[in-house]
Amino acid sequence: MAQQSGFGRWVVVITAVSAAIMELIDTSIVNVGLNDIAGNLGATIEDVSWVVTSYGIANVIVIPMTGFLQKYFGRKNYYIASIILFTLASYGCGIATDLWTLVFFRFMQGVGGGALLSTSQGIMFDAFPPSQRATASALFGLGIVLGPTFGPTLGGIIIDNFHWSWMFFINIPVGILAVFLSITYVEKKEDEIDIDRKQIKIDYLGIILLAVGVGALQYVLERGEADDWFDDQAIIYLTVAAVVAIPLFIWWQLYETKSPVLDLRVLKNTNLAIGAILLFVVGYGLFTSVLLYPLFVQRVLGFTATKTGMLLIPGGAIAAFCFPMVGKILSKGVSPRYVVMAGYVVFATFCFLMSTYNAETQDPDFLKALLIRGVGLALVNVPLINTSVSTLAVAELPTGIAITNMMRQLGGAFGVAITNTYVTQRAAVHRGDLIVNTSPENPLFTERINALTQGLASKGINALDAVTGAYRNLDLIIQKQSLMLAYLDTFKLAGLFFVVSFPLLFFIKNRKMDAATAKAVADAAH
Repeated sequence: MAQQSGFGRWVVVITAVSAAIMELIDTSIVNVGLNDIAGNLGATIEDVSWVVTSYGIANVIVIPMTGFLQKYFGRKNYYIASIILFTLASYGCGIATDLWTLVFFRFMQGVGGGALLSTSQGIMFDAFPPSQRATASALFGLGIVLGPTFGPTLGGIIIDNFHWSWMFFINIPVGILAVFLSITYVEKKEDEIDIDRKQIKIDYLGIILLAVGVGALQYVLERGEADDWFDDQAIIYLTVAAVVAIPLFIWWQLYETKSPVLDLRVLKNTNLAIGAILLFVVGYGLFTSVLLYPLFVQRVLGFTATKTGMLLIPGGAIAAFCFPMVGKILSKGVSPRYVVMAGYVVFATFCFLMSTYNAETQDPDFLKALLIRGVGLALVNVPLINTSVSTLAVAELPTGIAITNMMRQLGGAFGVAITNTYVTQRAAVHRGDLIVNTSPENPLFTERINALTQGLASKGINALDAVTGAYRNLDLIIQKQSLMLAYLDTFKLAGLFFVVSFPLLFFIKNRKMDAATAKAVADAAH
């Protein structure tokens, strides 16, 4: 395939990055709008969370199959079809008048979106010569971080100023433009021009086992806390399904089929195996921080959705500034391992810094922490992806890229599940610790109750109701304080994940990003 040049190359770059950002924004944009969607469609918060769950399940099923689907349909055809499906599903979400119609179209959106990450990455790399592909990787990595970061920002602005349906309608013009530009500027590779599908064997059993195992696991992780884990029959059945299907899938792919949908033998490669674990941790950190920060500032400090999102923008901007610099550093031959180590330290610093904040923390402090987060993610994502696949043979790279993307997505799912469970448990512990101090023998407690009672009485409330109201207000204060402490504990836990996994970086082969490596990585999604 001939290299793009000049105007055509940058059109391809803009198209690929825009499609990737569009897909990743939709993983988090609806999080800030669930209350509005629930109220508008007459659904409970528990039921409307399916809007998030259905997208995640579809996404995590499709991502590991993208290599096979590109081979079967041709990369350009599959890419364009995926954008069309994503765009049509976005329109369906926007016009949905009941919850389960919205959930269906969100699932279809996830099916279309699952292809956009790996496929966009391959198209991006093909637009650059081998010597500049580290820069291409940096530009693509920028999209990986900006999508989840700006999702809540954009969602907050829409919720505060427009109808929730515009969270989906904004995808339509981007999707239409991306389809047009892809048809016009994205070139087919030589092996796409005349595909003989009769020669391509389809691993039907592998696809079924993958869909059942990973889909069930994603459901359990996303719905477990809301449904009281193993007190719910569906969680039990789907846990069994995941426990049975995933080992069967691994056994089938390794030993029984000659045409695996996901060739797990590539995990014998040390760099890929360790890189997959580290990307799982990065996915955990990326998605957990995007989830925890809005919950903390909105539920504890009372920030609006718009203000919450606006504070994320400078961090995204610093990431945008750092990504090209990281690309240049890698292209000059600096070992990706050292850059990843620096990124791990910086991101852990963000987590531990956030764990020291409280209800009195001011906006500049959050801004500082989020700027640190942006730098950390810029340093981690690109070099870690590169070093994970840099020692694979060319034929193994499509599977390697699919595995890294899947592990980052699963890391995010585990992060959300762990976060929800840990926050609930820690809030209960802290509430118990604080309740111990609410004793009449405690002079501080008596002083606080008297002050609250007098404050209510001064507003004309009778003495009995003032006392009752004072106890109620104090209970609300304890709940808020317990929740704040639980969020701080969870930030600390996220930082510990980075600390514990840090030693694995020393087992990665220290291979520099020379021209040969860059060329190999460039073919990753072929």
